[in-house]
Amino acid sequence: MPSTRPRLTFDKRVFCSACQWAEEKKTLDWSKREKLLKNLLNKHKSLGKKYDCITTVSGGKDGSYVSHNIKNKYKLNPLTVTFRPSMETKLGKENLDSFIAKGYNHIHITGDKEAMRVLNRIGLLEMGFPYYGWLIGIHTSVLRLATLMKIPLIFYSEDGEVEYGGDRKHKDNGIYGIDYQISAYMESGYDKVISKAKKEGVTDQQLYWFTFPSKKEVENLKIEITHWSFYENWDPYRNYLVAKEHCGLKENKTLNEGTYTNYSMTDQSLFELHMYFMYLKFGFGRATSDAAIDVRRGAMSRDQAVQLVQLYDDIYPEKHFEEYCNYYKISMKQFLENIDKWANKDLFEKKNKWIPRFKIS
Repeated sequence: MPSTRPRLTFDKRVFCSACQWAEEKKTLDWSKREKLLKNLLNKHKSLGKKYDCITTVSGGKDGSYVSHNIKNKYKLNPLTVTFRPSMETKLGKENLDSFIAKGYNHIHITGDKEAMRVLNRIGLLEMGFPYYGWLIGIHTSVLRLATLMKIPLIFYSEDGEVEYGGDRKHKDNGIYGIDYQISAYMESGYDKVISKAKKEGVTDQQLYWFTFPSKKEVENLKIEITHWSFYENWDPYRNYLVAKEHCGLKENKTLNEGTYTNYSMTDQSLFELHMYFMYLKFGFGRATSDAAIDVRRGAMSRDQAVQLVQLYDDIYPEKHFEEYCNYYKISMKQFLENIDKWANKDLFEKKNKWIPRFKIS
């Protein structure tokens, strides 16, 4: 991973935090972590509620894998929850339907669509973050539902900060809170974006699923939020194979845009734009992200990864631009100017499009 990745750190060997964790996982006593998991599950199972926990799902590989294990390996009854994205894909809908059909109780939360659009547009223009509203909702809506249904245990899939390089403060502590969601996953922009949406006329009622329940509600229920990746050696490709076999997961018929894989993040069209902005801001894109995972888990050499990055990373999703402008309700001129605004001028130069000044070697 390049040093431009937010919150990435390096040791004296110049190994990044993601590679440090990949090393540590090889010698970690995972049996102790599983014991912690069993204790956590037993603690909440003993509450005698209809649902033992909430798992967050999209129909993709990771949430499906977690839900499958909770239900079939540990014999608990999870309530699976999806926060509906904007610009859903046909494949994403089919995969979620296939997952539910395997016998999972499921709730689909659909936030106010205009609120979502406004939050996503503000995220695009103010943070260079094209689906920021949806990102807020996958955290806030789940906590809202947990308090409403009194289910005090919430599982997300992996801790991206630990697995892929970032803030490692919860490396040895699986339980975390709202402050970590805001600082790491929302890049500390939550208050600013919500406040700006209200100034634009979005009401509190419209923002219900996009705002956190009160601190008192969370504390009274003693909600515990955790990542499944804390308790076992996380492997996205293994998750894919399990989800394909047991949850009906299907891949794209062609490669995902900007990478060499076809089986992850296929539920919404805004993801391609999100990855393009990541590339322009930090100099690495979807292929780098996928290849780094595969190198760390020993599935390919670094030389192979470099070749794939050179082939696929420089995505330019121009064919979707008109669709994006229609969704955000902005002009093509404003959309293109915003791309120029967020392009890292130290890493890219403008020709017909932004061209990298660097080369991965």
